[in-house]
Amino acid sequence: MTTAFETAALVREGKITAEAAVSAALSRIKSADGEIGAFIEVFEEDALRRARELDAKRKTGAQPGRLAGVPVALKDNFLFKGHESCCASKILKGHRAVYNATVVKKLLAEDAIIVGRTNMDEFAMGSSCENSSVQITRNPANTACVPGGSSGGSAAAVAAGMVPIALGSDTGGSIRQPASLCGAVGLKPTYGRVSRCGLVAFASSLDQIGPFTSDARDCALALSVIAGHDEKDSTSAAEPVPDYLAGIEDGVKGMKIGVPSEFFVSGLEPQTARLVLAAAEKLKASGAELVDVSLPHTKYAVAVYYILSSSEASSNLARFDGMRYGYSDAGAASLAEAFEKSRGAGFGPEVKRRIMLGTYALSAGYYDAYYTKAQKARTLILRDYEAAFAKADLILTPVSPTPAFKFGEKAADPLQMYLSDIYTIPCNLAGLAGISVPCGNTAEGLPVGCQLLARPFDEARILRAARALEKAQG
Repeated sequence: MTTAFETAALVREGKITAEAAVSAALSRIKSADGEIGAFIEVFEEDALRRARELDAKRKTGAQPGRLAGVPVALKDNFLFKGHESCCASKILKGHRAVYNATVVKKLLAEDAIIVGRTNMDEFAMGSSCENSSVQITRNPANTACVPGGSSGGSAAAVAAGMVPIALGSDTGGSIRQPASLCGAVGLKPTYGRVSRCGLVAFASSLDQIGPFTSDARDCALALSVIAGHDEKDSTSAAEPVPDYLAGIEDGVKGMKIGVPSEFFVSGLEPQTARLVLAAAEKLKASGAELVDVSLPHTKYAVAVYYILSSSEASSNLARFDGMRYGYSDAGAASLAEAFEKSRGAGFGPEVKRRIMLGTYALSAGYYDAYYTKAQKARTLILRDYEAAFAKADLILTPVSPTPAFKFGEKAADPLQMYLSDIYTIPCNLAGLAGISVPCGNTAEGLPVGCQLLARPFDEARILRAARALEKAQG
């Protein structure tokens, strides 16, 4: 599979047609996705029509956009006008979007071709893609293993070579963790860097949209397209968008990279630790300086995250009541019974668990004990990172405590599943930029990712470091 960067260049130069590029992607999906299950729906007819329109446009002399003819997949929580968007949930089954998410508008404006929607944990709540009400997605590296979550379908689609770019959402690691487990590059931009308008909300103070790609250069290209201020999203930042490709080959010479001791403790699988620390040494050999940093409040991150994210989910998901759209129980005898039956049958077990947890944390008598205290702890975690970035330009950590695990291995124990995100959650709580870059495979052939974290709006630096690590690894 050619990269997005290469495909767009070939289409712009007229060396291949957009239709040929999209047809090749659709062929790969047909041959591979029966085993993987990355896609919930493929927009074959629509994608080929848009590709032919782009080819006709280019023949008139019009200059195609930066993603000319590049096949792109969307996680099932993005709105794409005229297409179903159900967040892999029964309660939204059959719901068709009536407008485009801002990121979708930006992709289409740069002549990307959206080829389908990918599987996910229901309402983005999960770390294995096992919570989907639609289907199972398998890890391309080992189909007996999960792809990670919640953006497991997008990660698997890129890792299996079906598309060069797929978008996901990251609330506590839902881009970086599946990228690590599948062997793709996955970027969570700074909170506010990319508009969330048209993304179905899970936890509004944590959600962020980002790309999966096969390398850092494609990641920089995708971010350049989707980043920027949006007046339709009040949390969207007005920071100017740099050309992320401009300095991506400049390397890491002179960079200080912090390595926090709190992330390399018992519970981190030995092969994972060895590969991540080897990546740090490769960056050092490329000219970076490794420095020790401390993030002492990391131990509170999982508890803080599940209180805050569940509280926000409880509020955000209250709108799905079976009245206005989505699944509705027709046999209810009263309005209260309609709400109860529609939500009871429409939501899966994990979504119900988090709604109940969040509602409890927000209830009278418990709000200060849980929600307020979690917000205070979130501030302490942010201050830890501010102190660390006073010593270092970037911070390097593992992405996940383990490589991809087998189906069912953690499904019966929610706490063990929640701990899968222990290394990714702090980035969301602090509103930082973070990326997962493949740094090798275990003896069993399972991919492992290395996480690089940067100050807010310093995505250019982590993309440079990610590219340097790719080069160092050959």
